[in-house]
Amino acid sequence: MSLVSSQQSLQQLYREHSSWLNGWLRRRLGCAENAADLAQDTFLRVLSKERELPALREPRAYLSTIAHSLLVNHWRRQAIERAYLEALALQPEQHAPSPEAAELIIETLLAIDAMLLRLPSKVREAFLLSQLDGLTYAAIAMRLQVSERMVKKYMAQAMLQCLLLAEG
Repeated sequence: MSLVSSQQSLQQLYREHSSWLNGWLRRRLGCAENAADLAQDTFLRVLSKERELPALREPRAYLSTIAHSLLVNHWRRQAIERAYLEALALQPEQHAPSPEAAELIIETLLAIDAMLLRLPSKVREAFLLSQLDGLTYAAIAMRLQVSERMVKKYMAQAMLQCLLLAEG
């Protein structure tokens, strides 16, 4: 497929379905501005994929699948921001970070969240039980019904991902 043909297909997809997608997102978000942003992000995601658009049999299903993924990410970000701001509100005002630092902290929390989601469930659970609940490897092993040696492997796997995240 030529570049011109691909661009025409994307333009047609946008013309025929952007209003529908915007409404679909607006109903889920209750906010026209966020819906417009996510609709635009959806079409940017379509643009970044190397897929032949004329081959789409169900363009609205394709667009709603992409938009739903972006919507879930949007809600996760809101939940993380809300939790951070609630924790920040409990701190003395003199310890409040600058707006720039707060944004960096939120971005870091989002990266950690994404890294945790990529971990296998038992690895993630072992890591969180250790780091957040302070459980020993023996207690984690009992809770997960695995050997202590397996917990050590899980922790090594999680720590490696933390190191890779720190390097990135």
